[in-house]
Amino acid sequence: MKVAVIAHNGKTFGGGLRELREVLERRGVDQLRWREVPKSRKAPKQVRKALEWGAELVFVWGGDGMAQRSIDALAGSGVPVALLPAGTANLLATNLGIPREIGAAVDIGLAGDRLPMDIGRMNGEAFAVMAGAGFDARMIGDADGALKDRLGRLAYVWTGLRNLRATPFHATITVDGSPWFSGKVSCVLVGNVGRMFGGIEIFDGSRPDDGLLEVGVVTAAGAVQTIRTMARVVVGSADDAAHARTTKASSVRVKTKQKVPYELDGGARGTTRSLRVDVEPGGVVVCVPRTARGGGDGAPSTATVAGTGR
Repeated sequence: MKVAVIAHNGKTFGGGLRELREVLERRGVDQLRWREVPKSRKAPKQVRKALEWGAELVFVWGGDGMAQRSIDALAGSGVPVALLPAGTANLLATNLGIPREIGAAVDIGLAGDRLPMDIGRMNGEAFAVMAGAGFDARMIGDADGALKDRLGRLAYVWTGLRNLRATPFHATITVDGSPWFSGKVSCVLVGNVGRMFGGIEIFDGSRPDDGLLEVGVVTAAGAVQTIRTMARVVVGSADDAAHARTTKASSVRVKTKQKVPYELDGGARGTTRSLRVDVEPGGVVVCVPRTARGGGDGAPSTATVAGTGR
């Protein structure tokens, strides 16, 4: 089997890239294309070259930003992607049950189940975990760079607190062609999985393979309402929060009266007044732990590790 490794060389876990090479050698991988990049935005070019080479499996080493950029290039190819969670949050890997242990993660790539997973596209760019505008994008944008490198996940806590008093913005949202919401919001979030920040189950019962995206808005204004809403989500879900509203959709259109920052899978993308989001059912094939039915050694089902509860 032809195996490609696309690695963000600024990210690490376990014994690092040296251990990864050793594990792949011990597992008998002898047709290997190895490429390292200094920034996640340079990954798509290497992924496309790996596909041209004939890669039958692509390992992606890095965090959610690296996974997002690589999935954007892999979408529709049918070539499986195996995650090696070396980033800060690793939300996609967490939702799929990928451990932060190099040998175990490699084994999932080589011998795990293949899950055709939905992806979303926001303004043409693919995402696997979430995309949003407003509070979450400000928090992520402020945490990018040196602050995240220095503080890790704590950077998001710091920038989140700093943005609690951000002024809400007016948004008009259409889901599947019908009006759904119009009013002041502090955040618009579109998710593909249930667990988001800090492993919190924001969208209860979400599945990454149901052909639908989760849509949520937070209408809290000011620090007090925002904190109360966040606390309600932590102990329950967004459906339990007074200043939150959720639904499911295959397409979402968002119009705002002013330019607002937006993000995809933890990567800031600038500002916009218009967001177009559509689901691509089964848009990418991901490697996940084997199901018990498939002969795994007591491994939880694919649905369970993805946070679906099925």
